[in-house]
Amino acid sequence: MPSMPSKTSKATEPLRPNAAAPPKLRASGNKLVDENGTTRRLLGVNRSGGEFMCVQGYGIFDGPVDDASVKAIADWKVNAVRIPLNEECWLGLSHIDPAYGGTNYIAAVKALVARLEAHGITPIVELHWSHGTYTGGDSHCPDTAYATCQKPMPNAQYTPAFWTSVAQTFKSDQAVVFDLFNEPFPDRATSDLTAAWKCWRDGGSCPGIDFQVAGMQTLLNAVRAAGAKNLVLIPGVAYSNDLRQWLTYKPNDPAGNLAAAWHTYNFNTCSSESCFNEQLAPVIAQVPFVAGEIGENTCSHGYIDRVMAWLDAKGASYLGWTWNTWDCSSGPSLISDYNGTPTNFGVGLRDHLKGMQ
Repeated sequence: MPSMPSKTSKATEPLRPNAAAPPKLRASGNKLVDENGTTRRLLGVNRSGGEFMCVQGYGIFDGPVDDASVKAIADWKVNAVRIPLNEECWLGLSHIDPAYGGTNYIAAVKALVARLEAHGITPIVELHWSHGTYTGGDSHCPDTAYATCQKPMPNAQYTPAFWTSVAQTFKSDQAVVFDLFNEPFPDRATSDLTAAWKCWRDGGSCPGIDFQVAGMQTLLNAVRAAGAKNLVLIPGVAYSNDLRQWLTYKPNDPAGNLAAAWHTYNFNTCSSESCFNEQLAPVIAQVPFVAGEIGENTCSHGYIDRVMAWLDAKGASYLGWTWNTWDCSSGPSLISDYNGTPTNFGVGLRDHLKGMQ
């Protein structure tokens, strides 16, 4: 998202908040398993803010990220929280206020990760906003190269360095999951879908993109070269909504620890069960599958109810967008305050997660 059920069986039981520690997840066939080989699912929320507050000069996170606020998330029976980040803030580039960037930013992210883990919650660190001038189709900030909006692809100048640093920071903690890039859309820069998927995997000079691209293989290589064996999520194209050629262009991972990432909203192209069955089911049959963002702009939960039911039947994972007190139609936001009071949209996710006990 641009910033802004029957009970499960014991074998697929989600983690519970306040567990001693979240698991060290790994891919096993098309499932995620823990250290004991027990199948796990990631069920949770996004916690937006780290991608935009720093680059806009307002701080690091949007709203509280103290223990009380994390406990409020845990009280929804959440076992995973996705944390969007900004590469310029993490790397502490010169135009970033040092109070909010570099070592201060990294320390804040590490502290949030530790608080989540203290409640038994899996942290998913994710690159949301990145550097590079982009003036093509679906350009969101064509007048600047700075990481002030979503770009179609990661860039070769800074993104590999970002992932090298993130991997070095968390490689000793395999409970942390890495999500390589929020919502790639190289398919909006060119009408050649094959070229878009090649760009997605291989990077380089991509049609319609003004900067040198770092493809998913390059970013995965950076993570593994740093010595991190953590689970890595890799999104599709069309703002992570299209996974039709994900298996064809799947990057090579020497650690064998990848999952496919998908985003869905009621206004996306692939937003029907027939599309899910046609486009997603073949991917889910082969690799672990995480819907990193599910949501709708209706201030209700009819769409995500359908999505969750479909994903539950497949044993897949999902996280609602977003645990922020924005407007539920423009956000869309799950909560109206950081005590965890749900919006009319958020009540659907909350009640569903609590009902899985």
